[in-house]
Amino acid sequence: MDTERNDLFEFASFDEYESEHIAAPRYSYWKSVWRTFYKNKFTVAITILLIFIITFALIQPLISGYSPVIAPNINNASMKFLKPSAEHIFGTDHVGNEVFDAVWAGARNSIIIGFVCCFIDMIIGIPVGALWGFSKKMDKWMIEVYNVISNVPFLLLCMILSYILGAGMRPLIITMTCTEWIFVAYFIRTQVMIIRDREYNLASKCLGTRTWTMITKNILPYLISVIMTYVSRTIPQLISYEVFLSYMGLGLGTTNASLGQSISLYTAYMNGYPHLFWIPVGLLAIISISLYIVGQKLADAADPRTHM
Repeated sequence: MDTERNDLFEFASFDEYESEHIAAPRYSYWKSVWRTFYKNKFTVAITILLIFIITFALIQPLISGYSPVIAPNINNASMKFLKPSAEHIFGTDHVGNEVFDAVWAGARNSIIIGFVCCFIDMIIGIPVGALWGFSKKMDKWMIEVYNVISNVPFLLLCMILSYILGAGMRPLIITMTCTEWIFVAYFIRTQVMIIRDREYNLASKCLGTRTWTMITKNILPYLISVIMTYVSRTIPQLISYEVFLSYMGLGLGTTNASLGQSISLYTAYMNGYPHLFWIPVGLLAIISISLYIVGQKLADAADPRTHM
């Protein structure tokens, strides 16, 4: 009987290092970001739609070879103002051009300009803003520069520079980024000032940590979700600026396709052929709203407080 009871028990081994073992699961920041992001099925669907639109907009004009410089055969009256059909998906315009090709060529340039301008603004604005918010000496004169630039209407400045530099993609990118970066820098400066005097930053400063190391290691990683939120609003805004300038005839000019140029061109035919106007407007709305939704959801997922 005693033997059977002894078989039910066994001596536990003792390991002095076992107490140092952390029982919590391993945490990976970016894995948690994507796991949180993919939980929302609607967001995933919008992301797939956005990726498809951007990819198609980048590839389709290369296949179609559409260029607003190449004039179609305007003598063929039978090709003008054809309604959307299986052969002509979005129909044809007043000179016989395929609206489908014109709209996607315009979307390609608008998307490229929006992303390139946002990238330049962030590359310049984030480091400058981080130093600006951390350095009280730099803050004294940078705030004066900001006050001067912020009091000049952005669209008015873009219109003036467009007249000076001329039409084209490169002049337009220069025009849209020459001052916009300082608004990014001011936004980052405000966020840095909120967390720069926290206890761990003061401790790092007392230990002799370099300023740039504190910025890159202690401050900017906490601002990833905030930066993503700002980017999600900036890209659609820049695309809208490009469309407006092209609509006013100050953007890419007549040598490059643009959604703004298409909207401006087709506004005259709103009464008889409203689809010519609403197709580029609808595509612009889909791109802007999709970018905003995906950016906002990605920013929420990048917040460590949502990682459970």
